[in-house]
Amino acid sequence: MNIYGIRAIYHFEMARTFRTLWESIAAPVLTTSLYFIVFGKAIGSRMGDIDDVSYGAFIIPGLVMLNLLNESISNASFGIYMPKWSGTIYELLSAPVSWVEVLIGYVGAAATKSVMLGLLILGTARIFVPYEIAHPLWMIAFLVLTAVTFSLFGFIIGLWADNFQKLQVVPMLIVTPLTFLGGAFYSITMLPPLWQKITLFNPVVYLISGFRWCFYGVADVHIGMSIGMTFGFLIICLTIVGWVFKTGYKIRN
Repeated sequence: MNIYGIRAIYHFEMARTFRTLWESIAAPVLTTSLYFIVFGKAIGSRMGDIDDVSYGAFIIPGLVMLNLLNESISNASFGIYMPKWSGTIYELLSAPVSWVEVLIGYVGAAATKSVMLGLLILGTARIFVPYEIAHPLWMIAFLVLTAVTFSLFGFIIGLWADNFQKLQVVPMLIVTPLTFLGGAFYSITMLPPLWQKITLFNPVVYLISGFRWCFYGVADVHIGMSIGMTFGFLIICLTIVGWVFKTGYKIRN
């Protein structure tokens, strides 16, 4: 394995993050802080507990997951799309690195940035809402697993996209609505029975539920199912990326 190639890609992507620190880190943290102020303080103080958890603390896993999914997709898709757009993808394809090493470099950097952002949001939440983490090791593991999985998904979007507008289609029109409808701000047990069953077809429900279990030991679906769904999506993404690189589909477009 070409460790130097992986390191070069990884360092280049991480350096881009620190060059655009305001857009990459500060803006999402400030935006999430507004959610904590509005929902955690203004609205949360007038609502009762959900599963014996205060409303302000209850929405923390959902808000972290909302940012984690969007940032993982955006970071990875933009990272691989830029070489396609600028034409430097040919240098990457002619370099002595395999598609696995390219994948590790780009996805590793995108996942690292997303995990950093998730931890910063958790630290920011402590300013507004007191909370405890019942299973900290599981929380870190679930955070990393989700970041890697959706960075892979973002990598696929970056390979598929042929303009900058397409990079934002999936995060804005699919992932964000699914997150809001997936229990980020409520428990699905609060819905009517029919809608509870319909909501289970939303894959983001399993991510938010599993992440919330790491914090408070309560979940809308079993933690095993949440982990299984995440691993299943990870395997699907790996399969798609492998096929794309082996066939060359969309890489040079």
